[in-house]
Amino acid sequence: MTPLSLPDALPAPRRPSPDSVPSLRWGVLGTGWIASRFVTSLQASTAQRVVAVCSRTKESADAFATTHSIERTRSSVAGLVSDPDVDVVYVATPHHLHRAGALAAVEAGKHVLVEKPIGLDAVEAQEISKAARAAGVFCMEAMWTLFLPRFDVVRQVLEAGLLGEVHTVLADHGEHFDPPHRILDPTMAGGSLLDLGTYVTTLATWALGPATRVQAAGSITESGVNGQAAMVLTHAHEATSVLHSTLLTRTPTSATIAGTQATLTLPGPFFMPGDVVVTSADGSRSVTWTDPEPIGHGALHHSALEAARCIGDGLLESPMRDAVSVQANLRALDEVTRQLGITYDAARSRERSVTATQ
Repeated sequence: MTPLSLPDALPAPRRPSPDSVPSLRWGVLGTGWIASRFVTSLQASTAQRVVAVCSRTKESADAFATTHSIERTRSSVAGLVSDPDVDVVYVATPHHLHRAGALAAVEAGKHVLVEKPIGLDAVEAQEISKAARAAGVFCMEAMWTLFLPRFDVVRQVLEAGLLGEVHTVLADHGEHFDPPHRILDPTMAGGSLLDLGTYVTTLATWALGPATRVQAAGSITESGVNGQAAMVLTHAHEATSVLHSTLLTRTPTSATIAGTQATLTLPGPFFMPGDVVVTSADGSRSVTWTDPEPIGHGALHHSALEAARCIGDGLLESPMRDAVSVQANLRALDEVTRQLGITYDAARSRERSVTATQ
């Protein structure tokens, strides 16, 4: 391939339109920051219906329901997942409660969309996936990035081989957080890896396949969580990804996928809606896809549309984010946590105490 063989334009995204998927009735488990933005996005951009919300306190559930015009509230997980008017449960609790919420929904026969990461490690992810398959219900991790129109452009570029042989992925995700944010709390599975690092490892394992070797270095905050992590992953055919996550500083949060014929760049923040730039290997020519809707978290609804599409088609998982790929990503993160001496024991202890009262 020569530089002149780059197309005049990058392919248009192929994501489903809101009216092309069934309108499902959603129950939301959790009333935090991400739950609020998810529901706002659904109500603004889709025909999906949020009919119930659950929180551990009635006050929180009532306030959330009032803000988002949701007709019913539940004060227990059991009450939400047993609601006959709920088709699918969106689990938006803190990380350490994802497993319990997902399993409760599955055991009640509900389809489930679980915020990323689906579990604290690959073992939890496998447990959830196995239970969902046994129950015959749909289950998917809500890694919203992979369902964005932006990433369908990337997907098509890779499928068409426009980059040539891909050897390298570079990605970072850094945001600054101050106390008392939950990301600094070890009892809530805080740290940079599960919140921020999962984006960069997802990109790497999605573009290059599972990691065959992992090398990591990092630091611990005063509160006892991972402050930052530098990771080098080796993939099939000795392809390499160089990754970084931090909650200590704001970084460019950009990403690059580089091949022998061209390089694809995702200006930061790479995990949100935004442009795609493909530049020939000799730097002489670039082609850009410009995102017509750079709406940030207003695009969270794309993961719900994918879930609705799959459920309507009778699928138990999404071919765009199946259980195998989720577990491959978490295995890479598991090895990083092992090398850095990170455990989520405090979070698991808190999960047991919380679920015992539900």
